[in-house]
Amino acid sequence: GYEFLDKELEKLNKDSEVGKRFADKLVKVFLSDGTETWLLIHIEVQGYSDPKFERRMYVYNYRIRDRYQAEVVSLALLTDARTRYRPRQYQVKRWGFSLTFRFPAVKVLDYYKTWAALESNANPFAIIVMAHLKAQQEKQPQEQLNWKLRLVRELYRRQYSREQVIQLFQFIDWCINLPEKLELVFQEELSKIEEVEKMTYVTSIERKGIEKGKQEGRAEGKQEEAATLILRQLKRRVGEIGSEVEQQVSVMPLEKLEELGEALLDFTGETELKTWLEKNKPDATAQG
Repeated sequence: GYEFLDKELEKLNKDSEVGKRFADKLVKVFLSDGTETWLLIHIEVQGYSDPKFERRMYVYNYRIRDRYQAEVVSLALLTDARTRYRPRQYQVKRWGFSLTFRFPAVKVLDYYKTWAALESNANPFAIIVMAHLKAQQEKQPQEQLNWKLRLVRELYRRQYSREQVIQLFQFIDWCINLPEKLELVFQEELSKIEEVEKMTYVTSIERKGIEKGKQEGRAEGKQEEAATLILRQLKRRVGEIGSEVEQQVSVMPLEKLEELGEALLDFTGETELKTWLEKNKPDATAQG
């Protein structure tokens, strides 16, 4: 069996001392060979090049190990488009002391080399990998439409259950985001596919829910992207900033990040940044 410990993992975020850090999944599993032991699997999904990623993997591993007093296996899933970005270890050496922390990392980009195997693989995650790779590769809207339709047809061809089709469709629909005009074409073609296959899975009410999820996901992605950019600008403007300040900026709403982006041009040090943050706290804004 297995048990997700995501709620417990949130406590580590609250205890964080190194700025913005989110572990994606923490799972308790048991060995299948009868051994009476249990371990934790810590999975990080990383979608961009981050020089601090290896350290973050190490910090999470020891914090989880310390909290649960159990074996922790850390794994990385790299979803970025840079072929050379391949973090695999965190290392510290000084005066004869050394610490090396290595972790397995899967680069989704490498699956391009085995595309034929993906197409013939019945595992539902093969569809997810193909959708992600095509979203990265195809920049022309018409090609995006063609691949989106091809992947959706594949869902029905593989005879997945209704629940599986809807879940996989949600990912494809979110991952390959079409311009409005082509989205209408896609919906028309989708209706034809379901009519031919005699399976009405992802039309009407399901599509409304999926569209709402897409909009929320896009908004969240914009916020994260803006926060990363603002933090980079702040460090260039005022130098290194404290972890508490970094955390405060990382969760700031998009509209406030835009205001901070304008204000930081006048900052000369971290004191001015802290003053601005104090004045723009959510509770202070409400009172004002």
